[in-house]
Amino acid sequence: MISVAELEKKQFKNPVSLQDIEEASHLIHKVGRTTPLLQSMFLSRNVCHGDVYLKLENMQLTGSFKFRGAFNKINHLTSIQKKRGVITASAGNHAQGVALTAHLLGIDAVVVMPHGAPLSKQEATAGYGAKVILHGDNFDEAHQYMEQEAAKKGYTIVDPYDDADVIAGQGTIGLEILDQL
Repeated sequence: MISVAELEKKQFKNPVSLQDIEEASHLIHKVGRTTPLLQSMFLSRNVCHGDVYLKLENMQLTGSFKFRGAFNKINHLTSIQKKRGVITASAGNHAQGVALTAHLLGIDAVVVMPHGAPLSKQEATAGYGAKVILHGDNFDEAHQYMEQEAAKKGYTIVDPYDDADVIAGQGTIGLEILDQL
């Protein structure tokens, strides 16, 4: 179990600036989609009694906002890192974002998924060209195995959440929302 002090350290480990997000936005929009922002009249009137908008990231490449973070991170790797390939641990959406990005850039990707990952996520990830390895009964076990494989084989880790480039890429949603309101 992680302590509060360790959690607080992690929260500030990878600060992300507005400039980082703006740069990520320019990069992502070369390939990714600007997804619609729609007002939900039902939620606005009946649940929140205020304006509620839905950002339709299900219309993004791979069907998730996770593509944004993976695309930004992998595009920031050096040519040597890209040549060695990337690895991640994920049960689905981040896995697909890494796999598609690697495919678009012509680099090798390995995705470690826990045994319980949905078959549809496994197949979609493999369909984008990644090598899928099933390992562990949960995400933590898959993540630990990913770290071992990265150290052993020289892959660059594309962490699903604890990475400034991933966070900046995913933060581009906020810029789009501001532009669309």
